[in-house]
Amino acid sequence: MAQATEGILNITNGDCAVEIMSSASLPGRYLPWRDILHEGPVPAGLTLEALSDVRAAAIAGRGWGDGEAIRTSFAERDAILRNAGHYQKIRLWFEHDLYDQLQLLQLLAWFAEHPDEVTALSLICTDQYLGLTTPASLTALLAFEAPVTADQLALGSDAWAAFCADSPEPWAGLLQRDTSALPFLEGTVRRLLEEYPDPRTGLPRTAYQALCLIAQGEQGFSQLFSEYQRTESRRFMGDLGFWGLLVDMTRAASPLLTVGDRLLPSSILADQPFMLTEFGRAVVAGRDTALNRVLPDRWLGGVHLTADNSWCWDSAAQQLSRCDPA
Repeated sequence: MAQATEGILNITNGDCAVEIMSSASLPGRYLPWRDILHEGPVPAGLTLEALSDVRAAAIAGRGWGDGEAIRTSFAERDAILRNAGHYQKIRLWFEHDLYDQLQLLQLLAWFAEHPDEVTALSLICTDQYLGLTTPASLTALLAFEAPVTADQLALGSDAWAAFCADSPEPWAGLLQRDTSALPFLEGTVRRLLEEYPDPRTGLPRTAYQALCLIAQGEQGFSQLFSEYQRTESRRFMGDLGFWGLLVDMTRAASPLLTVGDRLLPSSILADQPFMLTEFGRAVVAGRDTALNRVLPDRWLGGVHLTADNSWCWDSAAQQLSRCDPA
């Protein structure tokens, strides 16, 4: 174990939280994790650095940044984590939503595998959005700091392995376990499962919710995104991810949305209107399903959804099943 010669390493979700920590003059070094783990492949069996390369390529592939810059940022991040043993204390700051909880699972799994790299590990995890706090309210969250327990490390490691598995069954299986050691994990499991196609609509929850909002009259992107966020009790998707989802629905073999003849960029156009196609209207009305018209090609953790590997999650029945398109 490296000798702990430095103070506190504060690891958190992203740059907004780091800016507020800095404004609050919280002691220690700040490390934003930054990864959007609910988007793109997160396969099992890779080292931290190899997985970061996969993640950087996935994020760049969505048009959300320069691949080399993202790889460099992740490499610098990973090097700091590798040297966590130099710090007298590591403090994890995370929220209750899907974006944060997946990052937390990755870190808990890493620390479970590297027990000699940490002297003291603590966690602050509440239902407060860190990026929306003030310096004073962020500092007040220190009252919720608690040591990370062996049960939390074990559960985090198991949940991370389930997330990275090439089948969704281990992830769904977490609903049969006692996950109280990580109070927000059960909600995280359910919300990710809702991103699998519904057996009736053939669409993930977010995509279907977007179509319903457009059907109700919301067309401009900024207002549509704002209305979508109100449908989430634990907001996790950023505007870039939501934009990408809408663009994908205009480009499907059987488009659900249309923007006329316009070719949309990967960057957001705030006032861009989206309209339902006839097919999109039929899916919203329950007269048709996307399941046999829009073949899946999407990653959720370690699961690659394709025409030959199609899974559905029935939220009403709380049931996971193979759901091959007809």
